[in-house]
Amino acid sequence: MTILITGFDPFGGEDINPATEAVRALPDTIADARVIKGFLPTVFREASSQAIALIAQHQPDAVLCVGQAAGRAGITLERVGINIADARIPDNQGHQPVDEAIDREGPAAYFATLPLRAMERAVKEANLPASISNTAGTYVCNHLLYSLLRHADIHQLNTQIGFIHVPYLDTQAEGKVPPVPFMSLPNITTALIRCIEALVATTT
Repeated sequence: MTILITGFDPFGGEDINPATEAVRALPDTIADARVIKGFLPTVFREASSQAIALIAQHQPDAVLCVGQAAGRAGITLERVGINIADARIPDNQGHQPVDEAIDREGPAAYFATLPLRAMERAVKEANLPASISNTAGTYVCNHLLYSLLRHADIHQLNTQIGFIHVPYLDTQAEGKVPPVPFMSLPNITTALIRCIEALVATTT
C-alpha cells in the first residue's frame, strides 16, 4: 500500500507549520505501507494542483492531507469538504477569495473517504486527543480537501482521501494572548502514525 501524506508551509505570520514538521518526522514505512511525503504551499489552487501532480506521479492508494488549525486542542479528522473559498486572511501569494465556488460545476460538498472512526479510535488509544470535525473551514485546507475529492470523482479514482487538522505546536503557543491550546511535535507525529496504522488495518 502507498500513502501520500502532505503538509503546508507556514502562513498567517507563523514561522513554522506543525503539519509539515510532523509529516517530515514520519518514517518512510508505517505498518508495511510506503509513505510518500509532499509539502504544499498555502496558496489557493496551487496547493491542489501540486497535490494532484503528486497523485499522478505516485498513484497512491490513499491521500492524507494535514494542516494547522489554531485554537483546536487535538487531532481533528475532517468529515466533509465544501464547495466554497472564503478567506479570513490572504494566502501566501496574497489571494483572498470571498464567497467563491471552488468548482462551479461541482456538488455542494464531498465526504472524506478515509476510515475516520477507526483513525479517531487509534489516536485515542494512544492517549492523545482526537475527534471527528464537520468543518474544515473555508481556507486553503478545505479548498485542498474538496479539490482532491472532486478530482477523484471526475477521474473515477479509488484513492481514499481525507484531511487531518492538528493544533499549534507548544513553541507556537508560547506568549500568545489569550492562551491557545497546543500539542508537542512528538505527540502530533505519533497521532499521524496511529492514523496511518488504522488506515492500513482497515484497507488491507
